Amino acid sequence: TASEGQGSKDSSKLCCPTQIEMATVSMDVEVGRDDKKKGFYQDLVLAYKTLGVVFGGLVTSPLYVYPSMNLTNPTEEDYLGIYSIMFWTLTLIGVIKYICIALNADDHGEGGTFAMYSLLCQHANIGILPSKKIYIEEEDLVSTHPAVTRRPSRLRRFIERSIVARRLLLLTAILGMCMLIGDGILTPAISVLSAIDGLRGPFPSVSKPVVEALSAAILIGLFLLQKYGTSKVSFIFSPIMAVWTFTTPIIGIYSIWRYYPGIFRALSPHYIVMFFITNQKRGWQLLGGTVLCITGAEAMFADLGHFSKRSIQIAFLTSIYPSLVLTYAGQTAYLINNVNDFSDGFYKFVPRPVYWPMFVIATLAAIVASQSLISATFSVIKQSVALDYFPRVKVVHTSRNKEGEVYSPETNYILMLFCVGAILGFGDGKNIGNAFGVVVIMVMLITTILLSLVMLIIWDTHVVLVALYFVPFLILEGTYVSAVCTKMLKGGWMPFAVSLLLALIMFGWYYGRQRKAEYEMANKVTLERLGELLAGPDVHRIPGLCFFYSNMQDWLTPVLAHYIRNLRSLHKVTIFLTLRYLLVAKVDAKDRVAIRRLGPNGVYGCTIQYGYADPLDSEEDELTGLVVGALRDYITEEEEEVALLEEAREAGVVHVRGKMRFHIGKDTGFFDRILLGFYEFLHSTCRSALPALGIPLQQRVEIGMLYKA
Repeated sequence: TASEGQGSKDSSKLCCPTQIEMATVSMDVEVGRDDKKKGFYQDLVLAYKTLGVVFGGLVTSPLYVYPSMNLTNPTEEDYLGIYSIMFWTLTLIGVIKYICIALNADDHGEGGTFAMYSLLCQHANIGILPSKKIYIEEEDLVSTHPAVTRRPSRLRRFIERSIVARRLLLLTAILGMCMLIGDGILTPAISVLSAIDGLRGPFPSVSKPVVEALSAAILIGLFLLQKYGTSKVSFIFSPIMAVWTFTTPIIGIYSIWRYYPGIFRALSPHYIVMFFITNQKRGWQLLGGTVLCITGAEAMFADLGHFSKRSIQIAFLTSIYPSLVLTYAGQTAYLINNVNDFSDGFYKFVPRPVYWPMFVIATLAAIVASQSLISATFSVIKQSVALDYFPRVKVVHTSRNKEGEVYSPETNYILMLFCVGAILGFGDGKNIGNAFGVVVIMVMLITTILLSLVMLIIWDTHVVLVALYFVPFLILEGTYVSAVCTKMLKGGWMPFAVSLLLALIMFGWYYGRQRKAEYEMANKVTLERLGELLAGPDVHRIPGLCFFYSNMQDWLTPVLAHYIRNLRSLHKVTIFLTLRYLLVAKVDAKDRVAIRRLGPNGVYGCTIQYGYADPLDSEEDELTGLVVGALRDYITEEEEEVALLEEAREAGVVHVRGKMRFHIGKDTGFFDRILLGFYEFLHSTCRSALPALGIPLQQRVEIGMLYKA
């Protein structure tokens, strides 16, 4: 029996291969299920958080849509037509365009018009500035898109060959970004002002200046909270928006039951046709008010970097969309029975017993609503700075888990000044609504154009399918654009003025960077040229270790030739250091530093790769030790080079940074004199291209170089 027991024990160890494979498959299935459950749970948590950041502007639009309309003697049929227009606008633009299509056109998780432009630049040679290629260079590390190997389409070849087409595409992306920032100014202003205006119903003695002052004070407090990051802000705000999102449709259902149970017959497009036949030009002009029902939908795409596609889709389809459909239905049902109450279309439809609780909820929700476009503004500024199309501002990553979760102090406080200025300048929510409609629909139209290009150039969608998307949305949004343009003199000029100012800044920066890139390309220092410079009889190799910073990885900066020609020297060990930003949280230690020999004795190239959560403000000794350690490993078999490295480090360390500036002389053309002078002003006021590295001041050297404009 002992032997049988032993045999049984041994046989238990000798499983057949099929059993092992089945066990492995079973374990893989279990792990897969656990991952799916965990992923779905994370999506639900993120979907809840989106309520406090992404959808605030959209879900609070009932506060100001009807008050923004300049209705005259509206009838039941008018209200049914208006509700039908709002329902189909929410369905076509919100569900079909953004949820089903646009959210798939992300650039490494980032959304928005400039992200789509970046995506197009990666898959086709249509970018204009050659200096920023971080996405392409690390495509195998971070990309979720397959490499394009098929034959380029005719449209792609045309845009690549035409500098006019490439510049028009860049201008379109810039305009979309500028309009989104204008949206970020007006969303907080109109949301908070419309909510606080509810005080004037029960208290007619409350004057407009008091409402404006309260609104401005609330907004200032909101902007001061931004430094804590989207996650913390959404943690505070999401419960508020959840209460708003689920209480307004309840009131809407009550209003439908009490005032007009047959409201949903307005879902038939027949009422839209009858509305325009009856009202004609007047009906077309009223589109400038109905377009506000979709305000904030653009934030779904622009805020994608702060959350995830699936979480935004879950939140919109399960809560935001049904909430808006029911709330607008309830408002319309009330107004059909009280046709002249549209100027206070939200608070009048709220039952008296719950007026004050809803006022508190509406005020808090309006504050939260401002967050969606503020976060979106931070995202688009970060994208344009990364692509070198906007002056460098400070961008702080507020999360170690999400690359797109950012905060920009300068942008935040400038946005705050513009928001407060809009409230104090316009005062009336109707005038802000006029301005608001312009930016909302312009951003959406530009998104439609860029999304069509993504379909054709990147997704390789059949032209017929692209036309089925492009033509209907061009007609829909083009009609809205034509209607809101009639309000240009009634407040619509404001976002255009802001957008024009931002576009001027971006164009001035882009022009200066383009001219600088052209000069660097024409005067680059190759390894052969470096050897010739160092071979000069009057050039000396002086003791010490020099870190020479350069953003050019395939050749050396022209500042180097300027440095050697004028100082007649180069340190015995010189390391040309390039900092490369990758779209990952942290770079593995083994991939962090890459060393290469550049030919002349003691001259090396070094690339330090870092992610958005990697600290770069460490002590100088840590940076030096990191690079020297990697270099020592690289030359470990060369005893003379190792000895030279140690001797140079003991002699002293210096960090050299080159600064190239334009010299604008008397013979500089008028156009260049203006634009390059403006670029120099921007360059002198913006932040350094190098991140803070904790280098002591006594070890820093800046080498200036002027070149003729």
